[in-house]
Amino acid sequence: MVRRPVAWIVAVVLLAEALGVAGLNWFLGVVVDRQDMSLAGLDPDVMATSSKIGGVVFGLYFALCGLVALLAALRDRPAAGLGRVLLISAAVVHALLGAFVWGLVGWPAFLFMVLVLGLIVLLLMTYDGRTEAEGSGAPPGPAGPAGPTDSAEPTDAVSGRGPASA
Repeated sequence: MVRRPVAWIVAVVLLAEALGVAGLNWFLGVVVDRQDMSLAGLDPDVMATSSKIGGVVFGLYFALCGLVALLAALRDRPAAGLGRVLLISAAVVHALLGAFVWGLVGWPAFLFMVLVLGLIVLLLMTYDGRTEAEGSGAPPGPAGPAGPTDSAEPTDAVSGRGPASA
């Protein structure tokens, strides 16, 4: 149904976001390095290097989360173990970033973060571990049409007949 397309969309969005975050932090590091800016007496070279390293680390983190979503889309199975933990942590990161960008950047960035958060949560919730047959609404066990009858008489376990025929 919607599981695979959502997984594909999440994978594409997270991979694009990985490139965007890494590129933005790298650009900010270059700007700090060329302007020789300092913040509260910090060394500008350390600030530029840490911005570049942070961009690479966050870019790799989002790329890894995108890879988990891509594997979920290719396999049509939910992410398990470390992959599920990565997707949950990505959802938390997007919630926190959404809260920060509301005040710092504006509502369009907030809407983007909330959209990505919603997609990740939708990916996690659509793969809830049930198969299509289990999720069809049919009750499990012999309670279906071929299940036991409403006979008031107990049957003999060996012959299958009631007490009147024994």
